[in-house]
Amino acid sequence: MATTPNAATPADFAWSPRALLRRLRSADEIAHLITLIAAATLLLITVLLVYQLWILSAEARTKFGWSFFVTRTWDPVAGQFGALPFIYGTLVTSAVALVLAVPLGVGGAIFLAELAPPKLSSSLTFVSDLLAAVPSVIYGLLGVFLLVPIMRTTVQPALKRSLGFLPLFQGPAYGIGFLTAGIVLAIMIVPFVLSVSREVLLAVARDQREAALALGATKWESTWKVVVPAARIGIFGSVFLALARALGETMAVTMVIGNNPRISASLFSPGYSIAAVLANEFSEATGNLYLSALIELGLVLFLLTFVLNGLARLLILVTTKRGSGVLPT
Repeated sequence: MATTPNAATPADFAWSPRALLRRLRSADEIAHLITLIAAATLLLITVLLVYQLWILSAEARTKFGWSFFVTRTWDPVAGQFGALPFIYGTLVTSAVALVLAVPLGVGGAIFLAELAPPKLSSSLTFVSDLLAAVPSVIYGLLGVFLLVPIMRTTVQPALKRSLGFLPLFQGPAYGIGFLTAGIVLAIMIVPFVLSVSREVLLAVARDQREAALALGATKWESTWKVVVPAARIGIFGSVFLALARALGETMAVTMVIGNNPRISASLFSPGYSIAAVLANEFSEATGNLYLSALIELGLVLFLLTFVLNGLARLLILVTTKRGSGVLPT
């Protein structure tokens, strides 16, 4: 039987000089080396980043140990530093942002991908992409001069009157605070959820939509029961991409959160986030211990992002396993 001239043989994958020369000639080895270097570079950058944060935070880690994560006091004058208020503020504002942004982003993506006319979908998608490109300081300015007065005079008093029996909506209405910062973050991350989710929904095979419609399903039933479940992994990915953006956002949050290192159950209360305290105090840090504590906060933010993304990955794996009956490799 005749063999194909260009077919690969086991000898082609050997590491002998002749085989290596043959692979170099065909550019296989060069492509393999370039992609290996690219992947290794990403890993190296991550390792070096963690290493530098770990080394530079040694003084704070030695003095405070694990108590750094559970201490509420942040007093540079007395040399007492605790990360708990900043961890709390980062998690609360990110949670508020996700609660508000995910329904809006996913709902908008479903409308643009499945229900809207093509011209309207293209126009609104372009507007959404423009919102994603707006610098965060612009959102912060809009938050300070537009959102904060509305929150102080209208939204927070209304929430206090209607839901004041809940600890989340008690206390004075300052305008700034966790809720305001969460709303600003939600506005910032909605375009990410919408854009990625829309692309994922459009990537679902058209045959699945037509099969559902052929069986008598309505347009909405085919979208909600067929298209959305098929795209759920990509939608989860868009949510966690938005979460990563919310965790690390600095300027917009700094301008509207109140910058007060305290823990309060009320969303009306001023707070602080890790990124905000780094932006505010890093340039004026005096003393090695103060600087080391701030660097350890950066390490905490890195680890927090790593843990949350790891949990997100586990959630995706569990969801996929339940939906398909097998665990993806």
